[in-house]
Amino acid sequence: MTEISPSELPRLIELPLTRADATARDVEDICRKAREQKLYGVCVTSSRIELAASLLEDSEIKITALVGLLGSEDLDVKRYETEIAIDYGAQEIEVCLNVGRLKDGDRKYVLRELRDVAEAADERIVKVEIRPRLLTREEIQLACELILDSGAHFVCARYISAPNLEDIKLCREAVGPKFGVKAGEEVLDTPTALALLAVGATRLGAGNGAYPLSS
Repeated sequence: MTEISPSELPRLIELPLTRADATARDVEDICRKAREQKLYGVCVTSSRIELAASLLEDSEIKITALVGLLGSEDLDVKRYETEIAIDYGAQEIEVCLNVGRLKDGDRKYVLRELRDVAEAADERIVKVEIRPRLLTREEIQLACELILDSGAHFVCARYISAPNLEDIKLCREAVGPKFGVKAGEEVLDTPTALALLAVGATRLGAGNGAYPLSS
């Protein structure tokens, strides 16, 4: 990827709001931050899409619906949630991959699920979240292969604490040079953001509205 300066980071950053106790005021807060900092977008759960869409309707900030946050939900549930989120105004979809089914070796189920979500998204960008700390290197590679074959556009590696740069590098190697790779953590600082980009990330998540980045 072309080298990015710290001043250019905002256009690559999404603010996710995944807390179970997130209120309407919290949604308003991340939408305000996204406007002030000219960020790429915000990511909210399906029940908050309509509010985020109303707050950002006159902006270029993208609204991503977070679908199937556990990952283990039935595939029909994920497809339906995707359809509802789009009806409410979602412009992109981020769905959690079913880690348990992947570990079972059930490739057909995982691929069918991701293809169903990509179809329901109706040509909108689909990002598939994996949980690298729950996966072996071989499972990360398999997940990336299935994501590539599903019609999705991004593989996303999400961390609660410091991200593993080797995981991001592995994802980039697995999906090739043109596919999207998103990475982030709960508290993302500028050096970590630049390091993630250097090993192959093309989009960043700064957890639960923790922005601007610290140095």
